[in-house]
Amino acid sequence: MIKNKGLFTLVGFLLAGTGFLALILSLVGLQLAFLTWIDAPGRLFGFVMRLVFIIAGIVIIYLAQSNFRGEQ
Repeated sequence: MIKNKGLFTLVGFLLAGTGFLALILSLVGLQLAFLTWIDAPGRLFGFVMRLVFIIAGIVIIYLAQSNFRGEQ
């Protein structure tokens, strides 16, 4: 059982939100300063990493809010 549901949910929202923001900004040619390393290998790699951020954030949120014990 996850004891820090709120913390994991917050981390998931921050990760997904950062991914969405970075993706939207990259569409208009801007970058977040602390994510400039993502585009160093290439623009395709940067795009895929932004998608990974979004998907990972959503998965963390889902897992943090799930009840693995089932219905009782």
